[in-house]
Amino acid sequence: MQKHELKNEKRKRRKRIGRGGKRGTYSGRGIKGQKAHASSGTPSAEKELIARMPKLRGVKFSSIKQTPIVLNIKDLERMFGDNSLTKEVLKERGVIRRLRQPVKILGSGTITKAFTVQGIPVSKTAREKIEKAGGEIHE
Repeated sequence: MQKHELKNEKRKRRKRIGRGGKRGTYSGRGIKGQKAHASSGTPSAEKELIARMPKLRGVKFSSIKQTPIVLNIKDLERMFGDNSLTKEVLKERGVIRRLRQPVKILGSGTITKAFTVQGIPVSKTAREKIEKAGGEIHE
């Protein structure tokens, strides 16, 4: 192959018809029929998959609702030696990734340390066990 045999062929673009201009109202598509309308193409595989998926509507939609990260009292006893417990402390220890992530403390297990819980929702049984051990809860 030599220099004079090289060709600079650009890809030919298809003519986009039906966009107005000087071709009249039908713009080269004819009057009626399947190919004359805008959405005459066959649906893609992605559209078919989306159409087949069950649609969950309303407030109960699972992708919107965030389930809280559950921390039991036995986990607090095992993981935390200090007595103050906030979302910032949980993030430092790697329990949660973001401060906006919901967390809830539940009452499974026993506790001997006195914790001060601030800004974290606590269940009824966990509240009783924390207060019985000498801890405080500030919400």
